[in-house]
Amino acid sequence: MSVILLKGCYMAKAPNMPFAFCTREKQHWCEYAEIAEHGSTTSFLKELAKRYNMVIISPILERDEVHNDTIWNTAVVIDNHGDYLGKHRKNHIPRVGDFNESTYYFEGNTGHPVFKTEFGKLAINICYGRHHPLNWLGFGLNGAEIVFNPSATVGQLSEPLWGIEARNAAIANGYYACAINRVGTETFANEFTSGDGKPAHKDFGHFYGSSYIAAPNGSRTPGLSRTSNGLLVAELDLNLCRQVKDHWGFQMTQRLDMYADLLTEAIKPDYTPQVISKTT
Repeated sequence: MSVILLKGCYMAKAPNMPFAFCTREKQHWCEYAEIAEHGSTTSFLKELAKRYNMVIISPILERDEVHNDTIWNTAVVIDNHGDYLGKHRKNHIPRVGDFNESTYYFEGNTGHPVFKTEFGKLAINICYGRHHPLNWLGFGLNGAEIVFNPSATVGQLSEPLWGIEARNAAIANGYYACAINRVGTETFANEFTSGDGKPAHKDFGHFYGSSYIAAPNGSRTPGLSRTSNGLLVAELDLNLCRQVKDHWGFQMTQRLDMYADLLTEAIKPDYTPQVISKTT
């Protein structure tokens, strides 16, 4: 195995770190936050990456000491020589039911970085970012060959979308998309509410797992279990990325100039949508 993503470490210092922040509690969970470049998780995984000659991608809870201890939802990348390669901070912060993370993190400020490794050019689209097609596009524009999507999402919220979004991104952008989801149900000691009218509760629902890998030609692996942890091992032929691009020409015909003009106008406060209606 050349590249591994630790879905069990989602926002974690250790594999058993709960997805606690949406419970509205901050202490003692904030104590798990660490510096991305040389925190305890990064230091530990650097040793493993070097020992086993593999690239490791690990989501962590990052504490930014340079900017007043700001906390970020971050993924670090460690190369197969055991060196810290870089990090990416979550671009899109959800405000949906229990998953309202806006009181804990800012939107990320690292853009759409692609990490060049001996095993390919990798990127990380963290969790909720998979719902945003332009987020997937950003990594594609920067030349990603494999995009990992570490997630913690529950059945009643997003399962109908799960098998579609990463697969569509792989096709549209000409890369492999690896959709990785937490699995199981977590119960907390204290009840919490989410301002959505639902009664107080102690869990988010079931994290449905079902991790899979989608290829740029539309094929995909079977999904892992909905109910138990698993390991998905796949061999990815990166030549397929270029072959599919040559065949379909999606990148050659995508008209970025036209969409850039539209987006430039759409972000203006006085933007008027281009709607044509029958005149009387």
